Amino acid sequence: MLIRIATRESPLAINQALIVAKELQFYHPRIKVKLVKLKTQGDILLNHSLSKIGGKGLFLKEIEQALIDDNADIAVHSMKDVPANQTQNLEINCIIKRGNPRDAFISVKYKSFLFMPKGATIGTSSHRRKGQILSLRPDLKVINLRGNISTRLQKLKDNKVDSIVLAAAGLERNNLKEIINHYFDIDEMLPAIAQGAIGVQNKKNNDKIKKILQPLNHKLTQLTINSERSFLKSFSGDCSTPIASYCYICGDKLILKSGYFDENGNSQFYTLEEGDIDKGNTLGIKSAEKIKKFIFY
Repeated sequence: MLIRIATRESPLAINQALIVAKELQFYHPRIKVKLVKLKTQGDILLNHSLSKIGGKGLFLKEIEQALIDDNADIAVHSMKDVPANQTQNLEINCIIKRGNPRDAFISVKYKSFLFMPKGATIGTSSHRRKGQILSLRPDLKVINLRGNISTRLQKLKDNKVDSIVLAAAGLERNNLKEIINHYFDIDEMLPAIAQGAIGVQNKKNNDKIKKILQPLNHKLTQLTINSERSFLKSFSGDCSTPIASYCYICGDKLILKSGYFDENGNSQFYTLEEGDIDKGNTLGIKSAEKIKKFIFY
């Protein structure tokens, strides 16, 4: 049997699709896989702010269309790029075991984020990161920086910025762990919702594919990611909203830490919710309601 995997054509996206392919072939040795590599609008419009051209959903449209048109059997996404509301007739019920959820600091000039001099520049396109960076270091200058990992690293080498912040999981999956100066602690910089997680999407009515994907799903990762995404959906957030959420399991409990950050670093608000392991959606809703009250009342 051949499984066609739709993916963006960036090196990271391909590596993540290959992770899924490897899992598929581990559980189903007779399956053959083929990558369907596609360029999305999010990859093309690199000189525009994501929040102004449609958000992170622009990284999904062409990939999802391949599923809808039956040009692919499954699609692989970084879960942090998936909007809160999924496309009709498509679903993600398979999430691979989560990678490193933290953010990573990279610089050729400076060993540490804390040791950068006043006025030094740091590149990121994330409102979430910008708010937290300026809260920790209001003396730094945050530069809007988009593009895939190699594009951003090249801008760093070309001295367009003094440093950059990227998702640790992406760097590790691209075998670039050695260039990381240090990782931000979760309590120091709260990660993007679902950062480090890979989701596998399929048509809702394709029971054969659902059955094939079932053993690939990492249940504990799915529980935590669903809680974080419940917060995102309840908050009605998108890529321009400076919010973050990270869920982890402690014993038989879920712990969900969520936050809102003023983009200029002037204020921030955190919530911490704890509940039974099957109450992830409830924790997300509670967190969103508390933060919305802080912002709007």
